[in-house]
Amino acid sequence: MWFDPLCPWAWITSRWLLEVEQVRDVDVRFHVMSLSVLNDGRDVPEEYQRMLAAGWGPVRVCIAVEQQHGPDAVRALYTAMGTRIHLGKEGLGRELFAAALTDAGLDPELAAAAENTGYDEALRASHLAGMRPVGTDVGTPVIHAPGPDGGTVAFFGPVITPRPKGEAAGRLWDGVLLVAATPGFYELKRSREVAPTFE
Repeated sequence: MWFDPLCPWAWITSRWLLEVEQVRDVDVRFHVMSLSVLNDGRDVPEEYQRMLAAGWGPVRVCIAVEQQHGPDAVRALYTAMGTRIHLGKEGLGRELFAAALTDAGLDPELAAAAENTGYDEALRASHLAGMRPVGTDVGTPVIHAPGPDGGTVAFFGPVITPRPKGEAAGRLWDGVLLVAATPGFYELKRSREVAPTFE
């Protein structure tokens, strides 16, 4: 799954995938994408621009952790960071990044990566790897999964709230893979009428 730590919908989907991991033969790996990269140069509302400007920090920290400690550490950091951002409602910044790194058993000094543009090339490469199979008119989450013919099935979503748990999580996974792997299937959508629920 490709995630941006700022996205509440991606956070819910990620917690659903961890439920799926318990009831299906699935090994969830987390990769970094960036809403800041995705929307770079786009005409977006001023409030969203402010969020995107702040959004570079957390994804740079995630890329630094991936480079130095690998994908398992990214998984732990995403859980720590997402818990603080979405459940704790903590503001972005060096203090949050350092605390999340500590929670994940990592060096809090890696929080300095938030201001280091030297990570941007690797960030853009990770972002592109996630988005290439699904296009740029979607956001996060993006999921890549093994398809029935041995190839990769990639899709945006699912956007859900609250997350299904137990066997209900597994049934949703089965259904999502079924439709996503259907040749020519592109979209299934309805208007969101509720805010994200972090249960």
